[in-house]
Amino acid sequence: MSLRSTASHAWLPRLGRRAGRSLLFAATLLVPSLALAQAQPAGESGYRTPVAELQAIVDAPRAPQLTLGPKRDIAAMVQVPDLPGIDVVAQPELKLGGLRIHPQVHARSVFSLGSDLWLVDVASGAERRIAGLPQPLGLAGLAWSPDQRWLAFNRLDRASGANELWLVDTAVAKARRVASGLNTIGGRGYAWLPGSRGLLVHLRSPKARPLPPADGVPTGPAIQETQAGAGVRSVRTYQDLLRNEADAQTLEHYLLSQLARVDVAGKVTPLGAPGLYTSASASPDGQYLLVRRVERPFSYLVPVGSFPQVVEVLDARDGKPVHTVARLPLVEGLPTGNDAVRTGVRSVHWRADAPATLAWVEAQDGGDPAREAAVRDTVFVQPAPFDAAPVKLADLAMRLADITWGRGDLAVLDEYWWKTRQLRTWRLFPDQPGRAPELMFERSFEDRYADPGQPSTLTDPDSGHQRLRTSADGGSLFLLGDGASPEGDRPFVDRYELATGKRERLFHSQAPYYEAPYAVLDDTGTRLLLTRESPREPANYYVRDASAAEPLRALTAFPHPTPQLRDISKEQIRYRRADGVELTGTLYLPAGYDARRDGPLPVLMWAYPQEFKSAQAASQVTDSPYRFNRVSYWGPLPFLARGFAVLDDPSMPIVGEGDAEPNDTYVEQLTASARAAIDELARRGVGDPSRVAVGGHSYGAFMTANLLAHTRLFKAGIARSGAYNRSLTPFGFQSEERNYWQAQETYQAMSPFDHADRIKDPLLLIHGEQDNNSGTFPIQSERMFAAIKGLGGTARLVMLPNESHGYRARESILHMLAESDDWLQKYVRQPQPQPEAAGGR
Repeated sequence: MSLRSTASHAWLPRLGRRAGRSLLFAATLLVPSLALAQAQPAGESGYRTPVAELQAIVDAPRAPQLTLGPKRDIAAMVQVPDLPGIDVVAQPELKLGGLRIHPQVHARSVFSLGSDLWLVDVASGAERRIAGLPQPLGLAGLAWSPDQRWLAFNRLDRASGANELWLVDTAVAKARRVASGLNTIGGRGYAWLPGSRGLLVHLRSPKARPLPPADGVPTGPAIQETQAGAGVRSVRTYQDLLRNEADAQTLEHYLLSQLARVDVAGKVTPLGAPGLYTSASASPDGQYLLVRRVERPFSYLVPVGSFPQVVEVLDARDGKPVHTVARLPLVEGLPTGNDAVRTGVRSVHWRADAPATLAWVEAQDGGDPAREAAVRDTVFVQPAPFDAAPVKLADLAMRLADITWGRGDLAVLDEYWWKTRQLRTWRLFPDQPGRAPELMFERSFEDRYADPGQPSTLTDPDSGHQRLRTSADGGSLFLLGDGASPEGDRPFVDRYELATGKRERLFHSQAPYYEAPYAVLDDTGTRLLLTRESPREPANYYVRDASAAEPLRALTAFPHPTPQLRDISKEQIRYRRADGVELTGTLYLPAGYDARRDGPLPVLMWAYPQEFKSAQAASQVTDSPYRFNRVSYWGPLPFLARGFAVLDDPSMPIVGEGDAEPNDTYVEQLTASARAAIDELARRGVGDPSRVAVGGHSYGAFMTANLLAHTRLFKAGIARSGAYNRSLTPFGFQSEERNYWQAQETYQAMSPFDHADRIKDPLLLIHGEQDNNSGTFPIQSERMFAAIKGLGGTARLVMLPNESHGYRARESILHMLAESDDWLQKYVRQPQPQPEAAGGR
């Protein structure tokens, strides 16, 4: 089992950074429509709609999502629906213990549900429709049975309160309901049992305690207490926490579930007693269940994942307890540092290649990175019947990141240390605990060019657990990677020989396409399922078979979402900061634009800073010039249609080499990166340096406010869902390890709120009223706006109802674009002189 999904460290790749781009109307390019969306008088309420070319981007069709079956010869396709309306997003939602819950259906909040489901044959590309699907489908998730005979999915219907389990018989392509009353608050809520004859499910419990009275009359104050002696602990600023005993009782009511076995015929067999379960999984041999449940005392300071927990093994036949793995106490804060972890047992899971063996890791340094220790983590295993002492499998000098199991003489383990950005990959010999691990790779995890890739896995046909895929002779692994290079990302597949460490490149993406391997389809590594795209062609799935007469065959044919917008130009540009750090960015220009003929354009820069420990790593090229030009409503590219050049994701590295901390020179480095980007666009003749806007989301919004506070490089800024006062995130933020009291000057220097009197250019602040991201409380934008207003500056605050850190409702997205468009047209494209804000510079 891979543990990467359980990690929450800042060094892990930031997902979705470039996802969701789409194209604009080419026809608007040289003669763009400059009409503003209809103005909204002060005090008038209601959602607004942007100009037609921006609305078309919001309503562009979405491609289906593919999930490959375990045998890799069938795939399930799910149609992703259009954006939900605000009427859907505004439905009742509970915010308890860091969870967001739809009470009607006993599920985690989800607003975008699959609207169609069908099967695709990988060999031929033939599609098969499925009979008997419910309408509306409301698909919230799916899971293949290990033998691929069945496809399970759960259906949500808020109108009726249904949370149902359905099965598709893939032999006849027919669906039927097998269970209702699922509880998917603690997790997915269902998982296949070994043998493919049934599923382990979480059902609503009839023994749930009654909800507390809804009359709003308090029963007493909410009280917290702390005492000296526990030492310094970093406590993140979480959202959606419990506030009082009524909240605690409400959480217990909804989280309580009854484990049960549901066979493929629909017979339901309860297992054990109800509990506040957050996870449950069967051992590979199907004899045991590993479960995790929370218990009192709860906390008003941290979310459910830090509540006291019991980790135990149950008998899979009746659910009776067999073995208690650990009783974990409440954790309200960790030692200072990104390498800090909780003490005791963590990351407990089944060894995927053994019948019933538990595996876990324990910190040997008290979880405190400041404590000197030769061994930081130790990995233990314990086979059934769990009456013998745990066996030490590996001592680690750093923290465990991953273990992926293969067989008795093969597992792959990753360990990391944030402070030094070091990453090591080892080969373990699980059936020989005394044998020393063998080092496979060692590098800085910031060094994308040296990334060897991740090992390919496959689904065990009996247990359903993920195991390492090896070559036919068992002597090699297959590694899939992004292939970062000075030419941009070029994904690859390598055969890695275990005995010698020799690598053979089996596949490497080649210009003018971007091909990304999705799965290895055979034990030679020469037959691949991959996605293929180019700037003018959207990503589609292909089978690439090196042994076939025609090695490349299309599996899907998703159309261009906006075919009239193919001709936007894109270039991956490189330039240098004043201190010598090499920078990159992706420059987009309107279709048909000619710099000599049309002259410099107004510019929108959209960025997100990153911290590095080396200038060399900060200088590495990111992304690929051959990715599809899909313009998303979420990023900056829609404004190409409004006559802007767009510099997307320009490098904003914050470097701290050696003992230096990156953020101690945050403002200076940020300013130097922004100036270098503007100078490069001016040198190319495509950007007008007197008409540049800057924008970003979350940490990019923080960047935007800082650039307006410390420079006059920009005519305006757009800051979405940011944090601006770092005293409100006193125990670290982003990659900053130190707390406010250890680095008070740095926190203050980096806080644009502290320099609001220096903001002389217009700033548009947009924020979701129900932002649940740690640190970006809505009050951050409210107080930033109040400061600028009080100081006589120019700003506008837009608070989107019922929206979280990412905006979900179609009305909210349209309104966001209308506001942003007005701001850019008014203050950047045709800027008007602005009165000086009060306060000195």
